[in-house]
Amino acid sequence: MIFRQIESGGDRNYAYLVACEKTKEGALIDPSPDPSMVINAVKEEGVEIKYVINTHSHLDHSQGNDKFRGAGRDEPVTFINCGPGTEVRDSESLYLGDLSLEFMHTPGHTTDSICIKVEDKLITGDTLFVGKVGGTYNKEDARTEFESLKKIMSLAPDTEVWPGHNYGVKPSSTIGFELKNNPFIKRLVDFSEFLWLKQNWARYKQEHGIK
Repeated sequence: MIFRQIESGGDRNYAYLVACEKTKEGALIDPSPDPSMVINAVKEEGVEIKYVINTHSHLDHSQGNDKFRGAGRDEPVTFINCGPGTEVRDSESLYLGDLSLEFMHTPGHTTDSICIKVEDKLITGDTLFVGKVGGTYNKEDARTEFESLKKIMSLAPDTEVWPGHNYGVKPSSTIGFELKNNPFIKRLVDFSEFLWLKQNWARYKQEHGIK
């Protein structure tokens, strides 16, 4: 497997390039805000882009999509979960050669948020960061995110976590690391505790020296 985490500008955004090493069929995930970084990675790996996938529809993850509309050499690029075009359902899979991309619908940060599992790696967008979770706008969204995070945490502890922003203490982690170290994940047994932390996150960060 070809797997590249790419610094793509904006507010410490990450884009991802995933491809089958044998066929060179590839997918780009969240190729924004600065798609030039992603274009360079595609050229370096010699990959033909088959899919452009957005973990959610916020512009800092999706506004670079148009740069890749002509990227497919043999057939048009398919755009997934990015407004008009092909959408995927929870638990559905797509294939890049021998490589399987499995989709998890994880609403909360947005209603269309998804995570993508590729072998032992989970690309989490703005649903889960290293030591943090995605922002929500009200109690109902927080409850929805709470349930999505419980679904993610049921994966194997050695599953790697690859977030949509470099907001944590390191660029990636594992489900096991998040279970032990993420204060939000520790509160998944009680929604009221999870919600309290959301509502008091600024003070909690200051008290615990979290940036």
